[in-house]
Amino acid sequence: GKIMLPENHIPTHPGEILQEQFLEPLGVTQVALAQHLGVPVQRINEIVRGKRGVTPETAWLLAQAFDTSPEFWISLQTNHDLALNRPRKPIPSLQKAG
Repeated sequence: GKIMLPENHIPTHPGEILQEQFLEPLGVTQVALAQHLGVPVQRINEIVRGKRGVTPETAWLLAQAFDTSPEFWISLQTNHDLALNRPRKPIPSLQKAG
């Protein structure tokens, strides 16, 4: 069957997951994470605030730091982006049987 994204639900941005499920429980600050990963704290802050997406590069860094898979972070980002960019006007299928 088709996987339908709910019309009005935007899946959680990975930055929110990062903050609430990883940083806070571990008592790790954004600054500490940035230093640990060797990236600017602004990058982490913008991800947490949902202003920046998780790139494949960042997904690998987060995966290694938190013992997750990079796919975990990429799929969170992709699901968020897909829901956000759903077309207002659907395109008719080219697969209609003749």
